[in-house]
Amino acid sequence: MTAIETPCILVCSIDMETGYCFGCGRTRDEIGEWTSMTASGRREIMAELPARLTAVKRKPRRETRRARMARERGDQP
Repeated sequence: MTAIETPCILVCSIDMETGYCFGCGRTRDEIGEWTSMTASGRREIMAELPARLTAVKRKPRRETRRARMARERGDQP
């Protein structure tokens, strides 16, 4: 079985204003269809995610796994 690349960081909550997930920036439909999308379709969406995340008004209230790992490594914000 081949692993599917995903932007999910386990912060699954949708911003009602933008419709984007606070954690990854995908829409509900994109999240639901992710495993059935083509690899190129997933890459196209992933290219848009950084810009989408800047549009999200409220940031996650809990520390994400990615942020915790960076903090533990001593990475600067």
